[in-house]
Amino acid sequence: MPPSNPEARTDWPIFITAVTTLLAIAGPLMVWPEASASLVDRLYEVLTGRLGVVYIVAGSVVLIFVLWLALGRYGIVVLGQPGVPPRFTTASWVSMVFCAGVATGILYWGTVEWAHYYVGPPFGVSPRSDEAIAWAATYGMFHWGPTGWAFYCLPTLAIAHAYYVCRQPHMRISSACHMVLRDATTGPLGRVTDTLFIVGVLGAAGTSLGFGTPMIAAGLGRLAGLEPTFGLQAGVVALCAVLFSFSVYVGLERGIRRLSNLNVVVTKTLLLFVLLAGPTLFILEMFANSLGVLVYGFLRMNTWTDPLGNSRFIEDWTVFYWAWWVAIGPFMGIFVARISEGRTIRQVVLGMLGWGSLGCAVYYGILGNYALNLQLTGVLDVTSLVLEQGEPAAITAVIASLPAGEIVLGVFLLASLVFLATTYDSAAYALASSASTGLAQDAEPERWHRMFWAFALALLPLVLMRLGGLDPMRTASLLASVPLLAVFVMMAVSLMRALGRSA
Repeated sequence: MPPSNPEARTDWPIFITAVTTLLAIAGPLMVWPEASASLVDRLYEVLTGRLGVVYIVAGSVVLIFVLWLALGRYGIVVLGQPGVPPRFTTASWVSMVFCAGVATGILYWGTVEWAHYYVGPPFGVSPRSDEAIAWAATYGMFHWGPTGWAFYCLPTLAIAHAYYVCRQPHMRISSACHMVLRDATTGPLGRVTDTLFIVGVLGAAGTSLGFGTPMIAAGLGRLAGLEPTFGLQAGVVALCAVLFSFSVYVGLERGIRRLSNLNVVVTKTLLLFVLLAGPTLFILEMFANSLGVLVYGFLRMNTWTDPLGNSRFIEDWTVFYWAWWVAIGPFMGIFVARISEGRTIRQVVLGMLGWGSLGCAVYYGILGNYALNLQLTGVLDVTSLVLEQGEPAAITAVIASLPAGEIVLGVFLLASLVFLATTYDSAAYALASSASTGLAQDAEPERWHRMFWAFALALLPLVLMRLGGLDPMRTASLLASVPLLAVFVMMAVSLMRALGRSA
């Protein structure tokens, strides 16, 4: 493991500003939960109504832009110095990118997201119809497909090119915008940019942990005969914080890489078991059908704004997802850039879009279609569980319905915990990197700094879970992502200027 660089000291102005912002947001939400919940609902409706189309357009533009970079003359540009080989094997690189990028959300939404679309389908389709089933089994794959992963690609390329090729001294968002910010990169404007990134990570990470923790608490409650109370959820958050702080402490090589490789093995085994123990033929047929629907309808889904309807499908789902990907994109950019030295732009883009989208489709295709079969055969009324008791209870019931249900549920919970760990130790690493100064090549931020962010990341999810429901999670991602839209534009412009200069 590379030792911590003695020059990689904490950038105290950025650190203090970020911590103050976190406390300023979390404090009122915790003290006045009822008033906060009402405000959160109103904010989400206003912002999605006015900015929804911006996110829809941004998704298409970013996807086209990164594909153009990968398939054009810049695709062969190496993100590193000449002769430096990739730091990790392709298998380890894919494992780390995937595990950090999807978190436990892929297990959460991959199992029950279809239920929302089955009873509230897009495009004016009749609920619970055959057409609704087809869209329900497909739309989750779209939301976790190439457009979402493109929001990860752009920051990765901008940060990696600035750091490895342009030799910027910091692996920060401000450094990725250096061709736009110029002399202001290390000044107040650059610090504001980095602070916006940290706030974005806190909001997006809080959303992810806020989804995954109640699911894990519900599963543990079922196994141990306990009620999934807020206290149990807080205990799960504490366990996650300890787990991923340990991983952060031991570093990138010994912590994140090993956890990612372990979880790929665990989840592959879990998915294979569900496929073979469940209705195998139905799962495979629906999976193939969904891939066809996705390819055929991708352009329509990517540009649909529902201009004549009032279903709020776009606002509640696609806009929420794109905001989530935008908010967490810069953090993923720092992390993936850190592990991508020596790879070309084409390898990074096609690897992230291809393997990331395919991996997510497999989760949705197996877990989601198993749950859908339970609904259609009358074995388990999943949609009623989702609407009446919430997603965590429905997910727990779906997994427990498998043969050797309690054992499988235990494995499922283990995979969920490791997914959380690999995402949040990655997030803590990125936060510490952004709030450090003088981070040289192959150096890591100070250990105490990485561990601090590992525990700080647990604060906002606790507040959001106390407010309850999906709306606080959606609003946190949306609010965190709004200022980052401008940062994405700056990163794209800066990357193009830098590529043009080095061509």
